[in-house]
This record gives sequence, structure tokens and C-alpha cells, in this order.
Amino acid sequence: MTDIVIIGAGITGCFLAHDLSRYDGSIVVLEKENDVACGATMANSAIIHSGHDPKDGTLKAKLNVRGNQMYEEICKELDCTFMRIGAYVLATSQEENETLLQLKKQADSRQVPCCLHTREEIIKKEPQLSDQVISGLWLPSTGILYPWEIAIALMENAISNGVDLKLDEEVIKIEKIDQGYRVKTKNQTIDTKIVINCSGVYADDLYATLIQRKDFSITARKGEYFVLDHMKKPYVNHVLYPVPSKIGKGVLVVPTIHDNILLGPTSYEVDDKYAINNTQKGLDFVRGQLSKIVKDVPMDKLIRTFAGNRPSGNTKDFIIEESKECPDFFNVAAIESPGLASAPAISEMVVGLILDKHALNKKENVIKVNRPKVRVKDCSIDEKNELVKKDKRYAKMICRCEQITEAEIIDAIHRPCGATTVKGVKKRVGPGLGRCQGGFCEPLVVEILARELNKDPQEIVLDNLDSKMLVERTKQNENN
Repeated sequence: MTDIVIIGAGITGCFLAHDLSRYDGSIVVLEKENDVACGATMANSAIIHSGHDPKDGTLKAKLNVRGNQMYEEICKELDCTFMRIGAYVLATSQEENETLLQLKKQADSRQVPCCLHTREEIIKKEPQLSDQVISGLWLPSTGILYPWEIAIALMENAISNGVDLKLDEEVIKIEKIDQGYRVKTKNQTIDTKIVINCSGVYADDLYATLIQRKDFSITARKGEYFVLDHMKKPYVNHVLYPVPSKIGKGVLVVPTIHDNILLGPTSYEVDDKYAINNTQKGLDFVRGQLSKIVKDVPMDKLIRTFAGNRPSGNTKDFIIEESKECPDFFNVAAIESPGLASAPAISEMVVGLILDKHALNKKENVIKVNRPKVRVKDCSIDEKNELVKKDKRYAKMICRCEQITEAEIIDAIHRPCGATTVKGVKKRVGPGLGRCQGGFCEPLVVEILARELNKDPQEIVLDNLDSKMLVERTKQNENN
């Protein structure tokens, strides 16, 4: 019997796998997709919020502040990029200015660094400020990262410490048995002592298979975004928020760690939890809202759009608790914004709940750091020359936009929690993130994946198992 089954390999599941791998016992992670970080973790604003915004007395408020404090150390340990670039919440009226005063009071009570700035002070840092903005709340502890980079690094480390990751394993039913739970997927059955349900927008449905009713409900809330290309001169220097509304933080302008700009998101409920398509209505809404906080948006630099669904719960707060009816079944649900910022603290809380009941022994020999990664783009000329001397594949540029070499892609495929899809390679090392969006490099990535995984190129997929890159051969080589 397995000790712990974690259902879902988003940012929360990856943190839990990493943190629990520090203890003796068998841990299995079940993920219905064919990679980690495929749901809300893949499609969000990539911000580590300061903790100023959530309502007092909520888990969101408590865990956001704690999570923000934890990220710097864990990113350093796992060699993930994390930057505290700061943020402004911008007011455009006297009424909104009053809201800023309330947010400052709330931030002060949580010891979140902040101060009020006048328009004149802000415009020195943000020349593209809208003419409507009259003041702003400065939040220096706000950070940015790539969510899937940290999720993959966490899972890689967890696997190195004995966690068993099983992909393409959609859980269809959970039953109570004498010593724990029987978890059934489409492919296998696993008996386990403890279950942690962190399955995103499907967490309510999953729990309902166990207790035969819905104790809580999850609604998919769609967010749509634009992505702008790198620019010689930064368009903005900090995360820019409007004053928040009842449904969320509003349409933001967000610099990324790779010097792109995110514009969005929308925030509206959708009936279909699988629907992650962009809509004209949603994108028009984003464009219309931007003029409130910025001007002269360089939409000629647009390189792509994307959308994702966040799990919004009926309790209006995170749901993190042991089931009252089913001991050792833990729901970690409704992890919407600020879920990314709160993730390390959420994991810390869940591990604490488990340790309150079970005497888990800490491992003596834990692997704390992952195998080093080479980022050729960041190397000096001398460093690049040394790399090429050791391995000529560092001289073969596969992605010209992001300067990614063949050697880096091969490494991403053969690491623990390695890439098996085109999008998996993109998440790990970046080919396809740039201006051409894979127009040049995707065929080369398919070739490398096929060769390294010993597969026919027609077996290589973009993302999920149904997203074939190649349909059929159009001609046959005489020697093949």
C-alpha cells in the first residue's frame, strides 16, 4: 500500500510532492495530463503578489503573505528565476484613492511593505502612465517568475528524492477501504493511506466520487491575455494593477522575467471547465480596460494570446482541510488568485496537518538541489566557447528568438521529469516563446524529441495526446 497519493501536478501538487519527499514513505503523484503544470499553473499572470489585497481573516490573506516570503529561498535553492520588481495599484478617482488608503491600512496590518505615491512620483518610474491616474500604492515586495519553471523544478527534485510521478492518469473514482483509500484511474488502481486532492477546477467533482455529493463547488473562471514581444526599451518597469473590483484584481500590465509584457486577464465564469480558448469579446475587453492605467500600448508588438481557467470556489476562500467524514483525505481546493503566490505556504500548511496526525520521519540524505542547468543565452563569449569545446551541440542554435541550443533541449528531455512534448520542451528551456512562436524551431524540436525518445516523429505531440504535430508522411526516403 502507498503512503500518500497526491492528485494533481499543478504548482500546489508540485510543492506538496517536493515538501513531502523530505520524509520517509512512498508518495505517488497522479496527473491526468502528460506533463506537470498544464492547468492554471500554465496560464496565469505569473505574479507573486505581496499579500496586500485578500480580505482580512481569510486563508488567502494569511498564506499569500507567508508564501511571498518563502519564494526567494526556494527559487535560489532550485535555480529558478525570481525577481522582486515591485507593483503599483493605481487610482483614477478620489473614490479609488479612498480604496488605496484602505488597502494601505490592510497591508500595514500584515507588515507588507508599502507606501502611497503621487502621480508625479509614479510617472518618473512609469512614463506610460495613463492621464487618468492620480495616485498609486507602491508594493516593493511583489515578485515575478515563470510558474511552470518552478513547478517543474519542484517535481524534478521530488522525483530525485523518491516520488513516483504518473502522467496520463486521470482519476475516475475514489473509494474508502479499511486502511485508507482505493484510487482508480483509467489505467490502474492504487491503494493508499492518505489522499491529497489538489486537482484544480475538478477538485469538487473528484471529492464527490468519494462522498457521493458535493460539499463544495468549483467554478471555472476564465482569464484571457495578450503577450507582447521583447522591446529595446521596457514599456513598463513594474507590475501595474488598477484598483481591484469585487471579481478580482482587474486587467494588469505585467513585465515577465524574459522581458515580454502580459496584458490581462479577464475574469468571468464559464460552464465548460475544459474551455481554455480565447474569445473576441474577452480580448476586446482587455484592450478596452488598459487605457485606464496606461497609454500608447504597443499592440504592434503582439506575438500571441492565451487563456486559462482558475478554480473559483463557492466559499470565496481557499479550501484547505481534512475531510470531516473521511479521515486522511485532504482537500486542497479553490486555489485561485493569489494561489501561485500562496503555494509554498499552502504546502507548508497541508504538511503540518498531516504531521499533526502521523509521525513521519525525516530522511537523512535529502537531495536539496537539482542538477545544474546551462543557459547559453546568459553565458559570456568565453563560457560559450568552453561549452562548445566540451559538446558541439551547444553551437547548434535551435531557437533563434530565445537563443536556445540543441544541447539545452536534449538536457531538458533527459532530466528527471523530462520533456516528452513540444510544449514540454518550451516550458523547460523556452523554444517557441519568442517572436516567431515556434515557426522556425518547432520542426527541429520534433526531430530532437523523436530521436532522443526513440520514437517516430508522427508520435510526437504538441501538448496532450490528441495534439499530433504530424499527420502522415508525404514521401518516403529510399533508405527508410
